[in-house]
Amino acid sequence: MPRTLTLTTDFGTQDAYVAAMKGVILERCPGAPLVDVTHEIAPQDVMEAAFVLRQAVPYFPDQAVHLVVVDPGVGTERRPVALRAGDHFFVGPDNGLFSLVLGEDAPDEIAVLDDPERWRTPDPSTTFHGRDIFAPAAAHLAAGGTLSGLGSRAEELQPLRWALPITDDQGIQGWTVHIDRFGNCITNVPQGLFEEHANGRTAKCYAGSAILEGVAPTYGAVAEGEPLLVFGSSGFLEVAVSGGNAAKLLGIQKGDSVDVVFQSADGA
Repeated sequence: MPRTLTLTTDFGTQDAYVAAMKGVILERCPGAPLVDVTHEIAPQDVMEAAFVLRQAVPYFPDQAVHLVVVDPGVGTERRPVALRAGDHFFVGPDNGLFSLVLGEDAPDEIAVLDDPERWRTPDPSTTFHGRDIFAPAAAHLAAGGTLSGLGSRAEELQPLRWALPITDDQGIQGWTVHIDRFGNCITNVPQGLFEEHANGRTAKCYAGSAILEGVAPTYGAVAEGEPLLVFGSSGFLEVAVSGGNAAKLLGIQKGDSVDVVFQSADGA
């Protein structure tokens, strides 16, 4: 049975780009289980693609192949790559995206997709490597193929790092790294870091037009229309509005700062 193959792109769904890639995959690996992670990544937003994919990868079976095409450097000298990390495979541009997905974990094996015999055509489009280079490589892996059959070996990926929260004894300065379709503003402040620095103190958070007190256990813990802080399923601090859209109601955009200040029970 073919390996599960996931797709993450910034193509949207109004054009034929995603369908063309799926057609190439199914021609070369009939019956491949195709799972759409998302095709709604903001155009050319490598960090958003990495954040979203990172939330999905742990829940797929071993040997899954993750095809990612968010490729602002398509047609340039950036390398097309495929790699294996643990029990998963990844295919896409070497533009820092996979370094973000893997974090501190180095890939076990990397192949540069430089063998024209493995492409859809020896003369690939300079603007659509997703169809002509990446989709055939992903199909090869989904069919049970190896990285060594795709091209030359490489040792390292293009590095790219997440912006980390800034901490001191008084609090944490983080940033909004993703806004989901509900308008929840997901920050780069992990729950473990928050609890370590809170050390039993209460939290006051300044985000957009709101000042938020404490962390709620779930979205519905406050009245509808009220803003709140919550740790979402990703394990990061979120600014949300019960039954509403926090990004719109509080004027928060991706990249905006979220400032947490810790106070003891006596307000100190």
